[in-house]
Amino acid sequence: MTVLHVSSLRKTYPGVVALDHVDLTLEAGKVHILAGENGAGKSTLIKVLTGLVTPDAGRVEIEGHDALADHTLFARVAYVPQELSLFPTMTVAENMFMPFAKSGFGRMTVSRAAMEAAAQKLMTRFGMHASPGQKVGHISVPDQQLLQIARAAGAGNFRVLILDEPTSSLTSSETEHLFSILRTLRDEGCAIVFVSHRMEEIFALGDTVTVLRNGRSVGTHPMSELDEGRLIRLMSGNSVQLDERFQPAATSGAGDVIVDVAHLSGPGFTDASFTLRRGEILGFAGLVGAGRSELMQTMFGYHHATAGRCVLDGHEIPRGRPDRAVAMGMLYLPEERRHHGIFPLLSVRENIAVSVMNQIMGGGVISSGRERRVVADAIERFDVRTSSAEKKIMYLSGGNQQKAIIGRAMARRPRVLIFDEPTKGIDIGTKFQIYRIMQQLAEEGVGIILVSSEMAELQRCATRIITMHSGQITGSFDQATTDINTLVGAIIGAPEVRHVA
Repeated sequence: MTVLHVSSLRKTYPGVVALDHVDLTLEAGKVHILAGENGAGKSTLIKVLTGLVTPDAGRVEIEGHDALADHTLFARVAYVPQELSLFPTMTVAENMFMPFAKSGFGRMTVSRAAMEAAAQKLMTRFGMHASPGQKVGHISVPDQQLLQIARAAGAGNFRVLILDEPTSSLTSSETEHLFSILRTLRDEGCAIVFVSHRMEEIFALGDTVTVLRNGRSVGTHPMSELDEGRLIRLMSGNSVQLDERFQPAATSGAGDVIVDVAHLSGPGFTDASFTLRRGEILGFAGLVGAGRSELMQTMFGYHHATAGRCVLDGHEIPRGRPDRAVAMGMLYLPEERRHHGIFPLLSVRENIAVSVMNQIMGGGVISSGRERRVVADAIERFDVRTSSAEKKIMYLSGGNQQKAIIGRAMARRPRVLIFDEPTKGIDIGTKFQIYRIMQQLAEEGVGIILVSSEMAELQRCATRIITMHSGQITGSFDQATTDINTLVGAIIGAPEVRHVA
């Protein structure tokens, strides 16, 4: 049974055709994968399906009725965004049921006990570890992600559930738990739209896939008819063989030690010691909560170390001084780029130029000529796809935002770059652009630390992998000679695993 059908959708923005005669049919009791590289039109299509954007042409039907003529029909479409969209100073239960009037708690007074009891039922169903009365700002990122999903699924009248990269902050066990819930919803007759750039998730969950490329739908296929290579070629339009596309060579020939971390402790980790060499890509693997990001942020000075030291090129970075870390040549590219990596309301030009004010200023005045050259070089070198340097960076795809951030970082000519989940929410084609960028930077002598939750990514890019579990470093391994089982054992804290590199 068809729950939602769109035909001949077209949507344009100044200078951009976002959707060009797109068709899509969602069936009850099916998981429909929406696939495509960043900039393919997925986000615009989702905005049309949820009623946030009105198309320039085309038709949207929900359960056989014209939704563009009756916007109340869009209430039957529940949406879980990729980026966290919660109120951190409000409780889990309050976030779950806002707006209260719509969720049935909005009479003259709100019964907090009744609301928390109702929230607990959904939290139990979705495997959340928090409590209903906790402030959202104090719960883990995975629980925040699960809260968004529970909030969407808690709307009892929805017929379509759209999830955009819902597993980006979840562990493998949390992901499998989510999949079991989605399969239950599917079996109950819900039509599910699932957006992911992780191939193993697409093939594990999907029944049908629609591929978008450059704003057009290039085909809808049963998952049983596709393999990974064919799906990638549909998404990219590229006939490159899968093994060639997926095997970038790891950088070798690293030089002298550039970073020496000795017995460093801080929030979320203790007694971390390791070295990074010039031209090395050093991977950090671990489950969510293992302490990887906290370690990187403490090295960089964002968090204050409680013990130990971090030495860069023979000079100790002062504790709690990210400004000194930057001045000494260390830069950190955060995991949550939309919240911590970009200035969303500023242009691409301003986002890149802000890091090199000392290079483009003279006599207290910005030289527009120098600024244009620096920005143009970064856009060209890192292939930032934008119609103009004056375009607000918030309107770029996630991959192009990430490349702009890398361009901004490299404009300062750093000695060390820390990439924290650099390909989170980024399509396959752009992932490999970023892999190649990291390798090129390493070949130029930059020391790189790569924090990633994707083991395949670490194995493709890193020459050495350090594993962490519960705030402790559990191993250091030569990527070329270590099997996946050994790495997984170190990640989960298996006692028999030992350091081998």
